[in-house]
Amino acid sequence: MKVGIDAISYSIPKLQLPITDLASLRGLDPIKLEKGLGLYNMSIADVHQDVVTFAANAALKLIKEHRISPKELGRIYVASESGVDASKPIASYVLGMLEEVLKDEFGPDCLMHCDAVDFVFACISGVDALHNTLDWVRVRPDEMGLVICTDIAKYDLASTGEYTQGTGAVAMLIKENPRLIAFEKELGISTQSVFDFFKPRRVVSKKDIAGVEDTFSDWMGVMEDYVEIFKEQPVFEGQYSNQCYQERITHAFLQLKEKTQTSDLLESWQNIILHLPYAFQGRRMFGALYLKEILGGNPEKDPAWSDKVREVTKTKEYLDFVQQKLMPAELASSKVGNIYTGSIFLAFLSTLVYHRDHKNAIENKKFGFISYGSGSKSKVFQGVIAEGWREAIQNITLFEELENTKPISVELYEKLHRKAISQSVLPPKGEFYLSGIEEKSPNLIGARYYKYAAE
Repeated sequence: MKVGIDAISYSIPKLQLPITDLASLRGLDPIKLEKGLGLYNMSIADVHQDVVTFAANAALKLIKEHRISPKELGRIYVASESGVDASKPIASYVLGMLEEVLKDEFGPDCLMHCDAVDFVFACISGVDALHNTLDWVRVRPDEMGLVICTDIAKYDLASTGEYTQGTGAVAMLIKENPRLIAFEKELGISTQSVFDFFKPRRVVSKKDIAGVEDTFSDWMGVMEDYVEIFKEQPVFEGQYSNQCYQERITHAFLQLKEKTQTSDLLESWQNIILHLPYAFQGRRMFGALYLKEILGGNPEKDPAWSDKVREVTKTKEYLDFVQQKLMPAELASSKVGNIYTGSIFLAFLSTLVYHRDHKNAIENKKFGFISYGSGSKSKVFQGVIAEGWREAIQNITLFEELENTKPISVELYEKLHRKAISQSVLPPKGEFYLSGIEEKSPNLIGARYYKYAAE
């Protein structure tokens, strides 16, 4: 049985910050960011947008474009590390929003019998949601699942991660006999509990915040004498995270190689789709695996291993390898930035559109996928491009849309980052938007309300 991705869609903000402008503001070398890291633009969420709107917009776009009846969907699984609630999942919001728009055609409860849940494991949870749904379709081949990856990658202003920010969502239809790609069952997995990147809940006393000394006083709905604060921005250590990335993907790759008994696994892949926190992360992290697998190096017996890895990444052979197998996946990332769970699938879409636009025949070619999520875990797997891939993405205008996004000033960017403005830069049009957050009704405090703005 062939199971995989039948259709794919996305939702990217209409606002972007040119990296050169951010570099000028922070006193950074723009050439290092552009030529060294592959960064050109950073997608920015508008006031009315959040991970829920991006997820719902990507899903609705896919449903409409591919004429999918919501009653055919057995599940909506959402992957995100940017959840808006510690209990109510993004998936439940998305389900209700889709029903509201689709009710005239399919009935008010057209998704009532659809399963819905969120997955969380940093950036790899999109791959987790995908594999869970692949297995589900293998058991229920007459049903289809919708996997949505949605995130806002936000870092502190002037931090070392600031220039890798981005936001957006990718939605994928998973079914039997897919038109885009069919995945093989074998997986290479490597997991280890580390603190390379995480988003802790911080504790602050009410007295320190508001001068409230009475332990039992009700302040902002908090009866305890402390308040838990959650920030969108992570605690992270860049170099350590890179080390974890390299270790996890190497161990996962070697396990897949052992499971498949494929000596030339790396060379057998037409393209390699990696998780890209920034566009050139893959090529910068891949040198060690390339040296080991392609050139036969052995890190355990070579005291000069690190130096040789750096040297090999500068060779013509390695640069040709990057150009052939990695570069197509980097193109969209350069114009969007990091979108966490959706980054690897945006890279996949970028590669498909690249081959379509260059009229390349990739039918029956094998793609390798190398995913990573901080905390930390990697999954390495592979799939074969289907005969109908070109038809399935014929209406996608990814690069044209990215070229038509609106550049904003660094002043406006910082205001949006600090949530210092309440008016949308571009009013919502043809999209879901956040219309309000409940502040008055005691039983609904914090409830988020969404509407759809017609064209």
